[in-house]
Amino acid sequence: MFRIRQALFVLIFLLPASLLGQPTPLGEGPWFFDTYQPASRIKVSVLARGIRNPWGMAFMPNGNILVAEKVGGFRLIRPGQRIPDTITGAPEVRVAAGGGLMDVALHPDFADNRLVYFTYVKNAEPPAGERYWATTVLARGRLNEAETALENVEDIFVADAWGAAAGGHGSRLRWAPDGTLFMTSPFRRDFDNPQNPMSHIGKILRLNDDGTPAADNPFVGVPGYYPEIWSIGHRAIEGIDYHPVTGELWASEHGPLGGDEVNLIEAGGNYGWPVVSYGRDYDGTRVTNEPWQPDMIQPEIFWNPSIATTGLVFYSGDKFPQWRDNLFVGSLMTARVPGTGHIERIVFNEKGEQSREWLLESLKQRVRDVQQGPDGLLYVLTEESDGALLLIEPAE
Repeated sequence: MFRIRQALFVLIFLLPASLLGQPTPLGEGPWFFDTYQPASRIKVSVLARGIRNPWGMAFMPNGNILVAEKVGGFRLIRPGQRIPDTITGAPEVRVAAGGGLMDVALHPDFADNRLVYFTYVKNAEPPAGERYWATTVLARGRLNEAETALENVEDIFVADAWGAAAGGHGSRLRWAPDGTLFMTSPFRRDFDNPQNPMSHIGKILRLNDDGTPAADNPFVGVPGYYPEIWSIGHRAIEGIDYHPVTGELWASEHGPLGGDEVNLIEAGGNYGWPVVSYGRDYDGTRVTNEPWQPDMIQPEIFWNPSIATTGLVFYSGDKFPQWRDNLFVGSLMTARVPGTGHIERIVFNEKGEQSREWLLESLKQRVRDVQQGPDGLLYVLTEESDGALLLIEPAE
């Protein structure tokens, strides 16, 4: 009997989510929710829909929102326009598992130079015996004045993360205050290279705006290390943001079963994957018997069961004063059960994590990203073939 139950457990966790249940239709909204600690009420509305598996978004100075679709395309959402416009000029993208066209970010001087940065999975001619060969690339292009096309698109950094396995997901972008760009490099079913300093798999990278390594990175001039590496030993980082008070860089890491993490990122730090982990692999076996080692940095937060962590943002606006400095983390699903995606609000005190609250769980959507807009409201992307952009605002 035990062996039968064990076999069923493995089968369930290996099945794609699409075979375990159909996505729940979102509905038209708006929806109202009570939240706690402290008590408040929020309103959730659909701003736009019909976006094909949205992955990342960027807020433009004129109030428009640029969204990257995983399947390979950009959409422009204008205020009051429910159906987004299509932006041409995206390169050919390999779509597999969580990979495809991923994050998008505007250059800090976008108002003057119109430069848009994005990450995507790029195909190349496979070596003998392989069907595919792909890696993750940082590219940039110039959005034309009519906001209809990306022009002069070029790859400015090609990660040494080549592989034949499906995936390549886990690539977020975040501009630093000094004008350098953090890029999280891809996850693959690879248990060697996250600890290999001559591979970009499982790393956070810090680049100049032309794709070259930042001159003061921790491993510049160190033999046997790529100079663009900022930290190592990661799995799939899908959210990255600065703490609004301390200025520290934090990142959410999409782990295995029971191994999702949020980490405080240190220059030159080793975060342990796959040498240490609190999670199991998808077939139920332990990734490792060691949850920690003295020379590897422990997560600030971890989940068991996992919530399939995605985008991450610290709230710093004035529309939700009761949430200031709270951390918001997106979730695709909990414990591999479809229809359990949500946003997790995490409250800290001076000693660390204090409480967690689930938001939007009754909508049963896969949340790919959550970000704070320039207006101080929260914006949410649902990762569905008919994806939507949601707005969270005070109910009052």
